[in-house]
Amino acid sequence: MSMFLARRLVTRCFSSRPPLHVCIVGSGPAGFYTADKLLKTHEGARIDIIDRLPTPFGLVRSGVAPDHPETKITINQFSRVAQHNRCAFYGNVKLGSDLSLSELRDLYHVVVLAYGAESDKDLGIPGESLGGIYSAREFVWWYNGHPEYSSLKPDLKSSDTAVVLGQGNVALDVARILLRPTTELASTDIATHALSALEESSIRKVYLVGRRGPVQAALTAKELREILGIKNLHIRIKETDLSVTPADEEEMKNSRARKRIYELLSKAAAGTSKGDCDQRELHFIFFRQPERFLESDESKGHVSGVNLEKTILESVGSGKQIAVGTGEFEDINCGMVLKAIGYKSVPVDGLPFDHKKGIVPNVRGRVVSDTEGISQTEPGLYVCGWLKRGPVGIIATNLYCAEETVGSISQDIEEEGVVGKSEREGRKGLLQLLENKKVENVDFSGWEKIDAKEKQMGVEKNKPSEKLVTWEDLLAAASADS
Repeated sequence: MSMFLARRLVTRCFSSRPPLHVCIVGSGPAGFYTADKLLKTHEGARIDIIDRLPTPFGLVRSGVAPDHPETKITINQFSRVAQHNRCAFYGNVKLGSDLSLSELRDLYHVVVLAYGAESDKDLGIPGESLGGIYSAREFVWWYNGHPEYSSLKPDLKSSDTAVVLGQGNVALDVARILLRPTTELASTDIATHALSALEESSIRKVYLVGRRGPVQAALTAKELREILGIKNLHIRIKETDLSVTPADEEEMKNSRARKRIYELLSKAAAGTSKGDCDQRELHFIFFRQPERFLESDESKGHVSGVNLEKTILESVGSGKQIAVGTGEFEDINCGMVLKAIGYKSVPVDGLPFDHKKGIVPNVRGRVVSDTEGISQTEPGLYVCGWLKRGPVGIIATNLYCAEETVGSISQDIEEEGVVGKSEREGRKGLLQLLENKKVENVDFSGWEKIDAKEKQMGVEKNKPSEKLVTWEDLLAAASADS
């Protein structure tokens, strides 16, 4: 059955059906795109979006770099969804502590988990717990004013050098924030505590380290062009790292994006010149993988460098090349390390979870459990976003991901008659349960008060907004009299 026909049938038959009560856990792009699709597809749907933070929009608020305001425009669309008369937002509600998954499944016909990835992958190498080593997520949440990381104090003073492990877009984001003139950041919505720390930063050199070569770098041309365009930033790339093999040529032949990135890096390397001693430098280090972190002799328990193993590429078929160690090593001295090697989702009680892949096992968004070797779908339970497919893709990727999950929900409703089989309390039951548990939730009008307060404070500092960065301040603003 085509998606269009399924949509027509489902929409038509809902006029005589009781409401479809849906709860979406997570208010980032995956959650809001799912809500939007469900509202358009099912005229009987009553949707509640819950989030552990008092603020909606997930990584659009806490993940998108402050100097990328154009990327945050999706907030306008998501706000319209939240203001729909069949949709509600409830923040400061934590799945796993305030509410259990089984309680939600009892209250709703459909539960969609879209809470993303809130942890980090580990390298599993010696010295990883040393001070001065952070995940890129922690650093990003710090400069974006996430309430859980506003008190983080990254070491920006003990050295003039930082190492970023990884060469994807997140790696470029954190490198750009470290190297961009703070006068340019001052007019963004960067958290004040982060701006103040960056203004006093001693860091002048950032090393971006990748296991493979420039042809395989997992970044986009847009992000690369932006960091290469920073004023008075000197780019350093070893000429030998730009040599290409027949296998590299084949990769570039099959991917215009890879070829463009290689061309941009080659052009940047050719334009390298020597500058003054206080210049800012970005070093692209290819064909290196971290072996261990080095501890400082002067400051025990703190990182002083990274020991790297040189790598070469080996073909593994299908045009793919992997990095393998050569047994040769070298050190880079530094005072801070940011690991941009990937986000990781975390499970909750009662949810099937593939710890190796870091996702919830699913088929087109339907959660699949395994009991004594027998796989079966969990009725009424679905996933979307990073929890479904892993932490890959851009914001718009979640749109197609949501379409697939909503398609599965629609098909299951038609084939299995989910609605009507049993009454569910939905929002009424949720609010009663939160009241019984004394959970102080923040609805969308509460968020609008937070937003208004932040914008008002922003005007005073010539910024688009000045983020409230503690739970106490956020909840106080949400409950303030209008």
